[in-house]
Amino acid sequence: MIVHTGEKIKKLLFFVLGLIVIAGCNNSGNGQLIGVQDREDWYQPDPYGMVFIPMGSYNMGVSDQDVPYAHVSQSKTVSVQAFYMDETEITNNEYRQFVHWVRDSIVHYTLGIMDDPEMYGDHFIRDEEGMFIDRCFETGGECYAINWREEIQWDNPEVQLLLQQEGYMLPEDEQFYYRSKFDWRKLNYDYFWIDYRAAAARRNREQGMKDRSAFIVHPEPINVYPDTLCWVHDFAYSYNEPMTKKYFWHPAYDHYPVVGVNWKQARAFSIWRTQLHNSYLQGEGVSFINDYRLPTESEWEWAARGGLDLNPYPWGGPYIRNSNGCFLANYKPLRGNLVDDGGFHTLIVAHFAPNDWGLYDMAGNVAEWTSDAYDESAYNYGSDFNQQISYNAKDSDNPAQKRKVIRGGSWKDFGLYIRNGVRTFEYQDTAKSYIGFRNVQTYLGRAKGDGPRASNIYN
Repeated sequence: MIVHTGEKIKKLLFFVLGLIVIAGCNNSGNGQLIGVQDREDWYQPDPYGMVFIPMGSYNMGVSDQDVPYAHVSQSKTVSVQAFYMDETEITNNEYRQFVHWVRDSIVHYTLGIMDDPEMYGDHFIRDEEGMFIDRCFETGGECYAINWREEIQWDNPEVQLLLQQEGYMLPEDEQFYYRSKFDWRKLNYDYFWIDYRAAAARRNREQGMKDRSAFIVHPEPINVYPDTLCWVHDFAYSYNEPMTKKYFWHPAYDHYPVVGVNWKQARAFSIWRTQLHNSYLQGEGVSFINDYRLPTESEWEWAARGGLDLNPYPWGGPYIRNSNGCFLANYKPLRGNLVDDGGFHTLIVAHFAPNDWGLYDMAGNVAEWTSDAYDESAYNYGSDFNQQISYNAKDSDNPAQKRKVIRGGSWKDFGLYIRNGVRTFEYQDTAKSYIGFRNVQTYLGRAKGDGPRASNIYN
């Protein structure tokens, strides 16, 4: 009996030892360096509405004569890493999603703090104990998340009265023809970004600064509603009131490029778009993606060229008309005949053919914000590796420090300004009827099709 028990123990020990050996082979790689195992398989799907722009080197700057003889865009070789770019400029309807999100988040919060689900609906998500959860917002020491599945009852008189009392609706003396509307001056977006350049500065690295909050830039909340009056104040002695009244919100202009958005609003939109996407990915248990952002000046020109180096226009040739005599972009032809190209003012996006990478309206329609600060000498000292000249101008800075590069030319510009290499600027806190923007997102990796360096033989 004792021998029998000993045999059982011996067999059990051998079994356990075998498991240890097997586990050691799988997890430690027989003592070899194999990296962390069982990592999730991940690949980057193309973001909706974006096209992939491969990495490359090109001659940045003028590809033809410098007509204004400005000497602000000398030719230099620049290398750019792979990224995604919106195939069209951000449209009115796309930007309106941002505006509505800000508006609805304000209303959800206002109705939620009333804590009266029967009257206003349940606009907060809570845990089982009734406490607020998540850290999307914070008030009174409690954290809460908005219940976006709860619909806002806009036609509910109690909701209307509450919003009126809280000052979110236009007061009666400001209403046109007694139309009650949400006060756009309340549409403020609270956001922040991380100043990695400040964190990388030698003085901060050498001092061993440990408080990372010093590098979080939290500006004043920004109003997100576009300046619809830009159609009037951009042109003196001109009747553009119909565009002011209808361009941003009417369905007829849904797929026209958004205008009246200044550089700071465009950056706020990019941050919101990133958080919107990452919030969804977090709910799906998927890793975050790179930030949506404004393109650098070098990225914008590389994308506009479409792989056709040393060509003045995105379509490649030296002419603005095709072989049939048709115009290839929306700009101001000849001596100011705005309708000759079929446009007049802005056109629906993707009206003309794309360049070889599938990007529309890289020349004309509306000029586009980039992330770069404007400096006439930028090409002389800028890096040839992902060139970007950045400066976060403060409200107290002088106007020259608030200049941001715009590219591509617009519906009101002559043919010179829609060339690939031509650069100009506008001030970051101004909004124009001829400036819009589009987003980019750095590709996660080096290039499409890249695989692991070597297969893991220990799996």
